[in-house]
Amino acid sequence: MHRMMMIVVAMAALPAAAWAAGDAEAGKTAFTRRCTVCHSVAEGQNKVGPSLHGVVGRPSGQVANFNYSPAMKNAGKTWDEATLDTYLTDPKALVPGNRMILAGIKDEAERQNIIAYLATQK
Repeated sequence: MHRMMMIVVAMAALPAAAWAAGDAEAGKTAFTRRCTVCHSVAEGQNKVGPSLHGVVGRPSGQVANFNYSPAMKNAGKTWDEATLDTYLTDPKALVPGNRMILAGIKDEAERQNIIAYLATQK
């Protein structure tokens, strides 16, 4: 029992990204179901939303040939795993005035899976 308590305490001290990594294969399925109506992961293939190819690590509002909202152009974010998690939870809260119609993905595992999938799209 004492050992289990130590593991739980140690895990709580880690950043979420260090222990809450998602499943990229499950993320591909979730992305296909939830995101492909508006987004592609093909490089340079913008749809209603910008291409998400290479999104992890990219500055916000920077895909060529995509007409971003002023809010997203000026957001000054970098799409790392933590920022993507916050954004996908509630896009309007992180970047007020952005045009994304998604209300948010409340299921943490689903968000982590989608982020894991996006991280493979380089």
